[in-house]
Amino acid sequence: MQGFSNYIDNKEIKLIAEKIVAGLRITPEEGLMLYIKADLSLLGNLAGIMRRRYNGNLAFYNRNFHIEPTNICVYNCRFCSYHKKAGDPESWDYSHDEMLDIVKRFDEKEVTEVHIVGGVHPSYDLHYYGQLIQKIRHHRPGLHIKAFSAIELDYMISRAGLSIEEGLRQLRNYGLDSIPGGGAEIFDEELRKKICPEKTSSELWLSIHETAHNLGIPSNATILYGHIENYSQRIDHMERLRKLQDRTSGFNAFIPLKFRNANNSMSYLPEVSIIEDLRNYAVARIYLDNFPHIKAYWPATGKEAAQLALLFGVDDLDGTIDDTTKIYSMAGAGDKNPAMTTDEIRNLISEAGYDPAERDSLYNRI
Repeated sequence: MQGFSNYIDNKEIKLIAEKIVAGLRITPEEGLMLYIKADLSLLGNLAGIMRRRYNGNLAFYNRNFHIEPTNICVYNCRFCSYHKKAGDPESWDYSHDEMLDIVKRFDEKEVTEVHIVGGVHPSYDLHYYGQLIQKIRHHRPGLHIKAFSAIELDYMISRAGLSIEEGLRQLRNYGLDSIPGGGAEIFDEELRKKICPEKTSSELWLSIHETAHNLGIPSNATILYGHIENYSQRIDHMERLRKLQDRTSGFNAFIPLKFRNANNSMSYLPEVSIIEDLRNYAVARIYLDNFPHIKAYWPATGKEAAQLALLFGVDDLDGTIDDTTKIYSMAGAGDKNPAMTTDEIRNLISEAGYDPAERDSLYNRI
């Protein structure tokens, strides 16, 4: 790669590329310039430099499954294909016993993580979900419990009459290990009013994650892209995350989530192309220079697109999942019953030229 910047025609992009190669942080204005003017091939090269600094030639995966307690939700975000009202024939509201039955399906399997997210049910508070965590922990003590988006946490903790810090402490005592990154959507307040006006504010989302980090609870972060946002709003979103990570170092991974347009009130919007997906992964890897991992969530993108993303800065393909999530299949994603074996994941990684690395939820190699 030495000297490759000599072949870049655009002087502004050349200077930005040289900063990235030198290990210097780029500004929001420079990040926006990459989105607008950089060739996709150049972005792939620069993102590859960044991923190798953190992870060499490794690409990670884990053995996991999901529990989605309910799709009944007090919110009705315009992009959401998952939300249902109580009584809708497509709604569900699992009891603790039904959710424990999901856990028991994996008793003979070498899974390491359960990922619990769902709708914000109007009737349940922190203690209801805390007791669920306790029961899972009792049944399978070694399972890492990654649970509840900041949106769910805001509601369940408020319903219990606690502060965010008090609520997170109690959930940690119940057995919560980490927090997923959902509910971030896009942080721009005016845009948020258009696509999810009822939802927890961007400031509160960031505050919940910061509080969790300060309590020793790690988390992930997401962005929902490919709808009515623009590049400036994507950069603003990542800038807020980068600043928080500078303060806490509590984020494990950043996960770009693609807007899917089936069965929601924004279905009139076309989905962005795979070229745009790859551009977004690459800029995210370059811009978020303090995030150790960038994940391609393959149930959202499809397996082949996730594999291709490995060439544009991604170093993690999530996990086996074993047909336990409906969020993206309800929004029209190609995998209606998302599941992969470890052999399938390892083959995808190897075919892309990387070394498969099984991990736990905190990226310790197994």
